[in-house]
Amino acid sequence: MAPKLQIALDTFDLPGALGPLQKAAPHVDIVECGTILVLCEGYRAVRAIRALFPDKQILADVRIAEAGSTIARLAFEAGADLVSCVAGASLATIEQVCKVAAEFNGEVQVELADEWYDADRARAWRAAGVQHVIVKRSRDREAAGDLSWKPDDLARIDELASLGFTVTITGGISPKDLPTFAGHPVGIVIAGRSIVEADDPAAAARELKDTIERVWS
Repeated sequence: MAPKLQIALDTFDLPGALGPLQKAAPHVDIVECGTILVLCEGYRAVRAIRALFPDKQILADVRIAEAGSTIARLAFEAGADLVSCVAGASLATIEQVCKVAAEFNGEVQVELADEWYDADRARAWRAAGVQHVIVKRSRDREAAGDLSWKPDDLARIDELASLGFTVTITGGISPKDLPTFAGHPVGIVIAGRSIVEADDPAAAARELKDTIERVWS
């Protein structure tokens, strides 16, 4: 099965997010209210996008590190389907988030840092109820000039999928990156700037979606 396409909206305001989203929406499966957007606009961004796109899955990328129950509940009450946690959050926090998610029939995602991975901890997340993990090429890694996806990244995708997670990839992804992942069990591809900053967000999203279908056909 081909991965889903997720658009990451990390703009500084809601109008800046809604402009490209409204054009790209027919070609994306999941809408991410990015960390920057939520920090700038609060949960009203989630509520607004839920109202405009009732049939899309919405991720509130709030990167929960603590206060898991409170932050997760606010996100799900605003209309999110998924919330994110940082990999460094305590297992108690992850368990709190998963418990609240179950109340709302929501899902939980953990975002792995570039330098952080512990298979035993990942198993504990899965046992707690985490469904999704992100393998990423961070914005800071890109800024440092490291644009490659490494064999360790691909091995991590395979191992995490074998543990039962839906694995998401992100980090400045464009169509030319996708063949690198052919044959690997990627569940979701996140694209932000390559869609949001494109002259034609609809065409950019369509190209990504078409490339995903070809690579995983």
